[in-house]
Amino acid sequence: MIITGDDPEYIAFVKARLRDQFLMTDLGPLRYFLGIEVSSTSNGFSISQEKYILDLLARAALANERTVETPMELHVKLRPTDGDPLPDPTRYRHLVGSLVYLAVTRPDISYPIHILSQFVSAPTTVHYGHLLRVLQYLRGTITRRIFFPRSSSLQLQCYLDATWANDPSDRRSLSAYCVFLGGLLVAWKTKKQVAVSRSSVEAELRAMASVTAEVT
Repeated sequence: MIITGDDPEYIAFVKARLRDQFLMTDLGPLRYFLGIEVSSTSNGFSISQEKYILDLLARAALANERTVETPMELHVKLRPTDGDPLPDPTRYRHLVGSLVYLAVTRPDISYPIHILSQFVSAPTTVHYGHLLRVLQYLRGTITRRIFFPRSSSLQLQCYLDATWANDPSDRRSLSAYCVFLGGLLVAWKTKKQVAVSRSSVEAELRAMASVTAEVT
């Protein structure tokens, strides 16, 4: 359980009441919770999953120490029929599932994980190769984290983009957005649009509608 707020005295009161009712141990200031590491400074605090990534790389047992600059090559369009089916898709599914949770603190892998997760039912050797590239990218960027400054404005800023007819299988477009509250990144998402857009303008408008609903 995480107890947080801006009133230390009331937090202490809540802890005392909980101890009266339940057997509990106070672990002190938040440092680690469900694979997420929290570090605090006078300027703010940051969250990361460095240990989680190390454990994931160990489970993946990559054959070399290679790193790459980007999690996915530019202009790649994967199809369900690319490559040969994996004889045992269990490892692919396990790694993709782990990366979905990692995206909680790593928005930079949101796009490739969205793409690769579409093939968990029948992954191929090509899909697995692109999955390994994401792991190689993480190996080279393992210390990246999200920083939350202690002082920030309450002005919302949104950035969005859409790719028109990006999926070669069904021609549906992809929307992506991120929302900042002052200098704090508070929400992000990459998602395939629910209908086929007949122009790039229509794809962008659908993306705008999605982020507007999120902000509202």
